[in-house]
Amino acid sequence: MPSKPATDSIRVQNLSRVLSLLHRRGALSRAELTRLTGFNRSTVGALAAELSRLGLAYETEPAAAGRAGRPSPLVHPNERVAALAVHPDVDAVTVGLVGLGGRVHRRVRYDAAAVPGVAETLSITRAVVEGMAAELATMDRIVGVGAAVPGLVDSADGSVRLAPHLGWTDEPFAQALSRALGLPAFAGNDATLGTLAESVFGAGVGQTDVVYLNGSASGIGGGAVVGGVPLGGQAGFAGELGHTLVRSDGLACFCGRRGCLETEVNLGGLLAPLGLEHADLEELEAAMSSRRTPEFDAVAARQLDLLAEALVNFVNIFNPRTILLGGFLGVLFSFDPERLQDAVAQGGIGGLGRQVEIRRAALGADLLLVGAAELAFSELLAAPAAAPAAASVPAAQAAARS
Repeated sequence: MPSKPATDSIRVQNLSRVLSLLHRRGALSRAELTRLTGFNRSTVGALAAELSRLGLAYETEPAAAGRAGRPSPLVHPNERVAALAVHPDVDAVTVGLVGLGGRVHRRVRYDAAAVPGVAETLSITRAVVEGMAAELATMDRIVGVGAAVPGLVDSADGSVRLAPHLGWTDEPFAQALSRALGLPAFAGNDATLGTLAESVFGAGVGQTDVVYLNGSASGIGGGAVVGGVPLGGQAGFAGELGHTLVRSDGLACFCGRRGCLETEVNLGGLLAPLGLEHADLEELEAAMSSRRTPEFDAVAARQLDLLAEALVNFVNIFNPRTILLGGFLGVLFSFDPERLQDAVAQGGIGGLGRQVEIRRAALGADLLLVGAAELAFSELLAAPAAAPAAASVPAAQAAARS
């Protein structure tokens, strides 16, 4: 007979498997869970019942299928089990409330008058969370907070080693965020988390060889998935694709070199001929449609050509099936997709550029919030029954008001 500890370990793994499937795929019938997990029907039924008892899932009856027999109940992730998500950037701090299943209940962008330091970021976040009182009151549970930071972030403790555009160095940001909100807090690199979000919920679902690039006000970051494995690097800092050389006599970059992709292809360069100082993705896209001028067309064409230089390098190095473009890069791509696609197709070695598909990231302005929330959900998904329930809505609200 198996020992009780071994039995408990199997139960934890099985609960994790089912909750993770619901989180990543949405509502699934018990029959679909049986097929996907390989568990028998009674085991799936018991696991669904336990997740419901824990408040992490709920069941509904499906619509009549027009065939004999009782239809299999649908099991849903409880979207009212949620995480807070934070994305500090040079021009704004964005805060979101994200439920299981990747559902963004609320997103608030707070434009900053100057580049926000850690203290200002914490102050803005607390104020925004306090303003979310109505949404928080409808949640069953807040499991924690995740932050997507444009810089080098130590995944072990959420410390920001270097975020040059923000001016942050060796900042224990996750720790400070936890104290500010009274919740477990985690932090990671924004582009890495964007890659994760698109792989789980967006245009990268089912893709095993992907290069992802995200463009924000602070620059360009990226990530690569090769053979289904995200590349992290020895210290977890892999993915600084924004520092790929695209112009040898180019502008000086924060990193000390010249002609880096993020220096030559940047949001500020697009906003200036549109007469804008700040813009979120929706505002940028609207302005690119309504305020086009010959000057803007020339800037956009130049940036697309330089972006193509970088993408050809990534095609030759990683041989991806798909390249995903997020943030302002996705908007830029949509402005003239054929120009970028043709340049990459002609530039790849041995015809590799003709085999890659370039796509805009699917999650839009929610991308980094969904990725950041994954950090906060990770412990819950790994051990649904063991995750502490103390991270409650009232505690988060009280911390925001204190």
